[in-house]
Amino acid sequence: MARSNGTSGTSAASFGGLYNKKYSSYLNDEPMPDAASEKEQGNEYFKQKKFAEAIECYSRSIGLSPTAVAYANRAMAYLKLRRFKEAEDDCTEALNLDDRYIKAYSRRITARKELGKLKEAMDDAEFAISLEPNNPELRKQYSDIKALHMEKLAKTTQVPAKRAVSGFDKPADKKEITSHPPTISQKQSWDANQKPGPEASIQELASRAASRYMASTVKSVKIPKTAYDFEVSWRALSDDTAQQIQLLKSIPPASLPEIFKNALSAPFLIDIVKCSASIFRDDAALAVSILENLAKVPRFDLIIMCLSSMHKSELRKIWDQVFFAEKASADQVEALRQLRGKYIQGGWQDNMFTSS
Repeated sequence: MARSNGTSGTSAASFGGLYNKKYSSYLNDEPMPDAASEKEQGNEYFKQKKFAEAIECYSRSIGLSPTAVAYANRAMAYLKLRRFKEAEDDCTEALNLDDRYIKAYSRRITARKELGKLKEAMDDAEFAISLEPNNPELRKQYSDIKALHMEKLAKTTQVPAKRAVSGFDKPADKKEITSHPPTISQKQSWDANQKPGPEASIQELASRAASRYMASTVKSVKIPKTAYDFEVSWRALSDDTAQQIQLLKSIPPASLPEIFKNALSAPFLIDIVKCSASIFRDDAALAVSILENLAKVPRFDLIIMCLSSMHKSELRKIWDQVFFAEKASADQVEALRQLRGKYIQGGWQDNMFTSS
């Protein structure tokens, strides 16, 4: 089928007029092209290594009906042409449509690596691995990027370390040392600096730099809109429960089902319930609303059913020692009793708090 050349990245808004002009001949002669056929033709061009033509087909497919697959395929074509920013943007669009699409994560990891965004690439890899723990390609990508990230941190601290050593070995300093013997405290200081060696100092400085980098990342955490955003923000605050509580408070409870969709994991569910228990002491209504909306996340019942015995025990303790022990209004108590049946399923113990 003959194809007319178009401009890559044509917007959906302006596509209608261009589409009618280019494909008017199809009304009489051939079937109208659709998003699927454009994508398939793009795949054929890609196999032939005609990446520019493939991009045009994927762009037309997106203009007709945007899908995560079409965006991710166009991103792959952009990667082949080393247009890494466009590839990153297309992967982001794909993930906005499907935040569990592994190929989009893998391709954005590659794009971000080439753009020097190693921390963002590592975040992508960590989240993608949480979705597919046994994916060897993702694990290799994460390992490679982590090594590059640590190498980069080491290089940023290596230059100051070398300057300090070269400054100490200046000829003028040597003369001064000869004419003025070092004091005991100076000698101890020099010995202390020399014993670990330059490599040990660089490793220590790299570790400190990484800690400072994480601290700056924590300050820039934004309100999450997807499960990926939530996990990245939550992990950045893993050593600060108070900050995690503030993050949870910043999220409108009604948006939780849309944020997590099918990507809620058991550990994050337990973490959110624990933080809700802390919130409950100050704002019972907010805590109940969080729990109610969390229970509306798709596949919530399946997650609860598959919880480990340790997690089930944790939930039971939270309900018995916090939610039913603290003061709450009659409506909130009734809501918590109903929620207990959703969060803690099975067993005769679950009937002891039901109304008689």
